[in-house]
Amino acid sequence: MKKQLYISIGVIIVIIIALWYFMGGDTKNTETIEVETNLGEFKIAVTTTGELEAKSSEKIYGPSNLRNVRIWQVKIDDIVPDGTVVDSGEFVANLDRTELANKLKDQELEIDQLETQYTKTKLDTSLELRSLRDDLINLEYALEEKKIELEQSKFEPPATIRQVEIELERAGRNYDQSVKNYQLKLEKAEANMEEVTAKLTKAQRKYDEMADVLEEFTVYAPQSGMVIYKRGWDGKKQGIGSQVSTWDNVVATLPDLTKMISKTYVNEIDISKVKVGQVVELGIDAFPEKQFTGEVTEVANIGEQMQNTNAKVFEVLIEVNEFDSVMRPAMTTKNVIITNIIDSALFIPIECVHTKDSISYVVKAGSRYQVIVGKSNENEIIIKEGLKEGDKVFLLPPEGFEEFRLVELESDIIAKHKSENNKKAKKPDDQDSTVVKSHEGKDKKNWDKPSRGGKGGQRKKTQ
Repeated sequence: MKKQLYISIGVIIVIIIALWYFMGGDTKNTETIEVETNLGEFKIAVTTTGELEAKSSEKIYGPSNLRNVRIWQVKIDDIVPDGTVVDSGEFVANLDRTELANKLKDQELEIDQLETQYTKTKLDTSLELRSLRDDLINLEYALEEKKIELEQSKFEPPATIRQVEIELERAGRNYDQSVKNYQLKLEKAEANMEEVTAKLTKAQRKYDEMADVLEEFTVYAPQSGMVIYKRGWDGKKQGIGSQVSTWDNVVATLPDLTKMISKTYVNEIDISKVKVGQVVELGIDAFPEKQFTGEVTEVANIGEQMQNTNAKVFEVLIEVNEFDSVMRPAMTTKNVIITNIIDSALFIPIECVHTKDSISYVVKAGSRYQVIVGKSNENEIIIKEGLKEGDKVFLLPPEGFEEFRLVELESDIIAKHKSENNKKAKKPDDQDSTVVKSHEGKDKKNWDKPSRGGKGGQRKKTQ
C-alpha cells in the first residue's frame, strides 16, 4: 500500500511540474518602453570608419639607379621597428645585396678579361708596326742603292742604263706603297686600341656604378622623424622580407604628424551626399574620450570595389583640424560627416515608426496614430505631421499593438504633403544638398550642441 501511495504522489508531482512549465512558457511579456518627442536641431550625417594618415610625409628612398644595373626588385633584409623615432642620418634599413654582389663579381671578371685583351692588342700592334718600320728602312736603303747604281752606269750602254732606271723606279714605287701601307696599318692599330680601350672604360664605369649603387643598399634617414612602414598594394605593411621595386623604391616614410588626415570610404548609396567642405566630427577608437573636428577635402570621382566584397565605395579624404600627440598613422577613426542640419525639427527614435500598407504610424495611449515622416539619420527620424513636442510614444510597444485602432490624419493634410513631395521630385532637392557651417562666429555654437536636441529623449519604463 505504501509503495503505491508513493508512486501516486510522485506522478502527481510530475504532472504539477509539467503544467507549471508549460503554463509559464505561455506567459506574455508585458514590458514596454516610452519616449518623448523632441524639438530641436536635427543633424543628418554619414558615418564611416577611416584610418589616420599624415597629410604630408618625407619618403625614405632606397637605391636610385637599380634599373641601370638591371635589378628590378630587392628584398628588405633589416629595418628598424615601425614607429621608431630617428634623427637625420641615422640607420633605417639594409637591403639584400646578394644579386648585386654577384653582378659585381661578374663585372670584375669582365674587367680582368678586357685588361688582358688590351695588353695583348697593345703588344701585337707594337710588334706589327715595328716590323713594318724595319721593312721601310730596308726599302729606303734599297732605293738608295739603285740611285748609286744609276749614277755608276752612265758610261754603260743605253740598254744597261735603261734597265737600271727601271729597277730604280720599281724600288721607289715599292717604297711609296710600303709607306702608304704602313699608314693604313697604323690607323688600323689605333682603331683597335681605341676599341679595346672603350670596352675597358665602359666596363670600369659600369663597375663603379654598381659599387655606388651597392653603397645605397644601406638606407639612412634624410631627416628627423618617426619611421612608418610603407603599405603595399594589398594594404599590408612592408617590413623585413618585403620587396622594394625599381619603379617605386620607397622603403619607408617620415610623416609630418602635426597635420593629419583620415582616409575613409563611403558607399555608393551615400556618396552623393558627401561634398568637399563639409564639417566632420571625428573620434579615435583608441582614445574614445577625445573628440576632434575636420573637413572633407577630397571626394573621389571614380569608385572602387572593396576587397573580398561586392560593395562599391568612393575614397574620401578628411583633414583633421586639431593636433594631438596621441595621433598616430594607421589609427582607426570614426568619422561623422555632417551632410545637412535642420535648425528646428520634431523627431523621435527611428524604431518608434512602424509601417503597414504604405502607412507610417506610431503607437501611443493604446492606439496607432498615422504620421508623416521626413528625413532621418542613423538614430532618429523627423515627424512632419501626427505628433507634437512632448508627446509620448512607444519605443517598445505592447504585444498585439498591430490590432490597435488606427487614428488617421485628415485627408487634406495628406494631400498637402503629397503635393509637396511631387514638386520636390520634379526639381533638385535643395534640402539634400550640403549645408556647411563655419567654425567661426555664431555658427560655431551649433557644433557644440549635442546631436539630439530638445529634452534629450527621456525614456520611461513601465510594466
